[in-house]
Amino acid sequence: MASVNDVLRELQCKANPEQLVGMAKYGITIEQRLGVSVPDMRKLAKEVGKDHKLALNLWRTRIAEARIVAGMVGDPAKLTEEQMEDWVQDINSWDVCDQVCMNLFEKSQLAWKKIIDWSEREEEFVKRAAFSLIACLAWHDKKAGDDKFIKLFPVIIREATDERNFVKKAVNWALRNIGKRNFNLNKAAINTAKGIQRLDSKAARWIAADAIRELESDAIQRRLKS
Repeated sequence: MASVNDVLRELQCKANPEQLVGMAKYGITIEQRLGVSVPDMRKLAKEVGKDHKLALNLWRTRIAEARIVAGMVGDPAKLTEEQMEDWVQDINSWDVCDQVCMNLFEKSQLAWKKIIDWSEREEEFVKRAAFSLIACLAWHDKKAGDDKFIKLFPVIIREATDERNFVKKAVNWALRNIGKRNFNLNKAAINTAKGIQRLDSKAARWIAADAIRELESDAIQRRLKS
């Protein structure tokens, strides 16, 4: 069974501090970060296996890569609402947010509840987590009915006027991923985007235009019709 020190040692072996400059250009927070690639973190997490106690201890190190690995080795069945709240309040970079949502939070039975809870919060990365979860569930949850996503359109519309970069990009991501699930949701997402486009907000207009451009594209339409 791996320890925190074992994982940190492996991460440090894979670290490339020269990557940090490039990461910063993409808006990734580089404080308390080693410079390890996501494929290397995935490989390490696969070798470690699921270990929820280790995940909790890795998160406490505050090192970005250790936190991403924590999301990968955490057990969604053992994930509590208290832990989700503690973790989401600690997040300070969009990549950590998205990786934890994708690898752990979306697999929890609490995910749909936290979308609503977090979408109403003001903290930038807490709000982003709500829309990252929507995007991840739209991508991965093959069993969810269309109605579950249609009920989220009012939430997307409400938050589309948030001008903060990491929020508006997540709102856009959520809308686009819903619209790529099937033909029915594609039409509903495009209609929603056209409504958002009429809002008096630069962020809303960008979210809508970008979503419409992708969802109406020949590539997406061909894939959905096939």
